[in-house]
Amino acid sequence: MGMTAADPCGELSVAVIGGSGLYAMEGLEAIREHRIETPFGSPSDVLMEGRLNGTPVVFMARHGRHHHLLPSEVPYRANIWALRSLGVRYLVGCCAVGSLQESIGVLDAVVPDQFIDRTVKRQASFFGEGCVAHIGFAAPCCPVLSQRLHQAAARTMTSGPTAHGHGTYVCIEGPAFSTRAESELYRRWQGDVIGMTSLTEARLAREAEIAYACLAMVTDYDCWHDGHDNVSVEMVVANLRANATTMQAILQRCLPALAAEQPESPAHNALATALLTAPDAVPDSTRQRLDLFTQPYWGPYQPQ
Repeated sequence: MGMTAADPCGELSVAVIGGSGLYAMEGLEAIREHRIETPFGSPSDVLMEGRLNGTPVVFMARHGRHHHLLPSEVPYRANIWALRSLGVRYLVGCCAVGSLQESIGVLDAVVPDQFIDRTVKRQASFFGEGCVAHIGFAAPCCPVLSQRLHQAAARTMTSGPTAHGHGTYVCIEGPAFSTRAESELYRRWQGDVIGMTSLTEARLAREAEIAYACLAMVTDYDCWHDGHDNVSVEMVVANLRANATTMQAILQRCLPALAAEQPESPAHNALATALLTAPDAVPDSTRQRLDLFTQPYWGPYQPQ
């Protein structure tokens, strides 16, 4: 069924973006598909609306259900715009990462609170083309949502692998894994995990006034650890299966409580002090494209 921003599902507020290994949401019932065309193109795949233990949740696969999109090819802007058009205000981005530190083991969960950007090809802002906005991004993940996600992870992972509530995620362009020299450099920068996707989502979610947190599941030690094999697709895939089960359990614990509480997040008014260009100076086409986000500050877009 096709959906547009003109007919959003009003009660929806919580969503999950599944990364490598998480292409469907276990336990999601009464599924309805949304095919949304956005001002920024088509999303990665259909958005799946359903109920998780009675809680309305939207799920989408970041790389597509058949994993056909490289990290650089993911239509991040279309994905976030589509989710916001359905009323999503809380978003958990799940991803597979490599560990850069001995203290973070394979199959551990990390809820990062910082990023280092090493990407070079991403469209990482909704703004431009006649409209300037500068969001605050000192805390790139929502601390309110991240805390609840970590609590759910800690309560789920009571033996074996560990849930870490803080960490710095180094986001590289990919699709190649790091060289050994790069891996050692990121360790000296005090990076904790390394991946290829979540920073771009976090930045766009902030512009869309969506509270964003990242659930990063460790599959390998990148290539720095002498005691472990260098990262390979075979290694990642084997550990993805175990991590997918853990992620599902964490989300089933976290999302219903989150939806019931609907906590206030600083991200929910991120544009209040970010919009720099006067609305009457913004070209009509840009105003229309940004209307989903700017209505609270500029009023609804009225065609000239």
